[in-house]
Amino acid sequence: MMKLDVNSIYSNYQTDKVLKQSDLKGDDKKLKKQTDEFEALILKFFLDTSLKLDNPLYPKEAGTEIYQAMYKENLSKELSGSFGYSELLFNFLKEQEVGKR
Repeated sequence: MMKLDVNSIYSNYQTDKVLKQSDLKGDDKKLKKQTDEFEALILKFFLDTSLKLDNPLYPKEAGTEIYQAMYKENLSKELSGSFGYSELLFNFLKEQEVGKR
């Protein structure tokens, strides 16, 4: 039986990503930032839908909804750029830009 080292696979993925922020210049950095923010918006929608943190055994405390919303927003921002939506959109928009020239 072969064991997979998930940590090394993930770290290799992070270092081998095609679109690194440091490799981009000028307008490409702005475009990459916008596509990452769009991906964060999509992920927040997914998280809002999937992480319904209501527990009927415990009553809601004051501020619970605010903390949950902040948690989901920060989680979506941290995850953005690594799911592939951002890279797909970035590449599509770059192709459209090249096609117009």
